[in-house]
Amino acid sequence: MKHKGMSLVFILLVSPAVASELEQTIVGGRLYDKWWVDTKLTPPEGTHPAYKDGEQKGSATWRCKECHGWDYRGKDGAYAKGSHYSGTKGIRESEGKSIDQLLEVLKNSQHGYDKHLSVEDLRAVAQFVSQGQIDMTKYISYDTKQVKGDVTPGKQHFEKHCVDCHGKTGESMNLAPGKDKPEYVGTIANKNPWETLHKIRFGHPGAFMNMKKMHNMSGRQHHPAMRKMWEHMPPMLGVLSEQEQIDLLAYLQTLTK
Repeated sequence: MKHKGMSLVFILLVSPAVASELEQTIVGGRLYDKWWVDTKLTPPEGTHPAYKDGEQKGSATWRCKECHGWDYRGKDGAYAKGSHYSGTKGIRESEGKSIDQLLEVLKNSQHGYDKHLSVEDLRAVAQFVSQGQIDMTKYISYDTKQVKGDVTPGKQHFEKHCVDCHGKTGESMNLAPGKDKPEYVGTIANKNPWETLHKIRFGHPGAFMNMKKMHNMSGRQHHPAMRKMWEHMPPMLGVLSEQEQIDLLAYLQTLTK
């Protein structure tokens, strides 16, 4: 089952198995981002053996996104050039494949993630690859990085789900502490809209994820009083539809850069 466009109201009406599948997809999306944060494991020190042509070194090369990209298109997408180019193909062609097929790939000699991740975590990554991707080429221009969304509803989504942490202008949270120049949600949305969309959908690694508590809050999971339930940015997959996510991203690009 795909989860694109699924609303929280719909989740409340479906079986626990479907909600669990959605939760697994979200967990897999965060593991794709930086798996050792969610799993609380020590990141590998050496460069991934399958990482050959890129400029990155060490643990960064073990992030799935580092080879396959935030847009899931690898060498054919946003990572076709620049410091993150690795010459690796993306995962778009793996969308819809069975979990068992994808587990074999994750455990093969090229990937070797079975040496680091549990079977449960591997299944979550496979679930994300199979059911959690979207075709970002429909919404984001590679030439201009502009998003094809409607900023009017996007603003409404921002004010409902994001403003408490990021502030009205998006400047309440510096996303690059310790760097010479601060980066805000508007900065990232303009510089790397693909990463921003992925994090809109799946949240930030380290985010506490409990679908039962989300249901009990009945759509109020981002209220300031509930913020202690999250360590970092929570996911919008299952809360906003795909188009609503795009509209939110379009609005983020209007904020302080």
